[in-house]
Amino acid sequence: MTPDQYCEDKAAQSGSSFYYSFRFLKEEQRRAITALYAFCREVDDVVDECHDPNVAAAKLEWWRGEVDKLYFGTPEHPVTRALKPHVVAFDLPQAWFAEIIDGMAMDLEFARYERYADLQLYCHRVAGVVGQLSAQIFGYTDRATLKYAHELGIAFQLTNIIRDVGEDARRGRIYLPVEDLQRFNVPAADIQAYKETEAFGQMMAFQIERAEQHYRQAWELLPAADRKAQRVGLAMAAIYRATLAEIKRDGAAKVLNQRLSLTPVRKLWLAWKTWTFGYAP
Repeated sequence: MTPDQYCEDKAAQSGSSFYYSFRFLKEEQRRAITALYAFCREVDDVVDECHDPNVAAAKLEWWRGEVDKLYFGTPEHPVTRALKPHVVAFDLPQAWFAEIIDGMAMDLEFARYERYADLQLYCHRVAGVVGQLSAQIFGYTDRATLKYAHELGIAFQLTNIIRDVGEDARRGRIYLPVEDLQRFNVPAADIQAYKETEAFGQMMAFQIERAEQHYRQAWELLPAADRKAQRVGLAMAAIYRATLAEIKRDGAAKVLNQRLSLTPVRKLWLAWKTWTFGYAP
């Protein structure tokens, strides 16, 4: 199996919304973004699948070393070998890969976030920076596009947090800020017991609107000259916002006991529609 095929399989197995949007890119861009996505999955899997925090921390340190090897030109892992030709071609900063790993390490240190400002640092590292790397691959003419990409990454991560509340609770994590739980009078114990209360539903409606604000802000930041180049990110936005709409329609409190996901056909249709006809915020 080639490094590129390894990354392709990693992306396909995830069933992610990202995978369906990648299909419309030119070959070099598609290989680069697929390798980037596979890198993110690898380091995320370290935290999600390794039950011993010390072992997970050691594995993340290994990945830090592997990123160093990537930029020295001697990577060993299939993902970093697949990334090798693209870090120069698309000018991908090493520091951004290090920040992604820093974000994954936060999952080993924090199970709760007191304030939204604290959660934003996590979202910046695990998603905002990924958005910026993606924008580098897609191409841009105006550096303001990097601000758009960062904001869109935050919106994606907030959507993931909303969608995965129940799943995360089963892993012992509550990403929703403590200040929000207190504002809506939602005890953490209710989330850990998967209680679909009216107060929890109201709080989740607030979280959905917060995510929507980030999507709107991202669109406002995207220079018109770069909208065509950034169509893949916009296609992903269409899929993620459709997911939010489904959660809102079905009752936001239900995220505790079900993980909503669009069908592959619908994801592909939304990606094609956005790629062909543009994005409607």
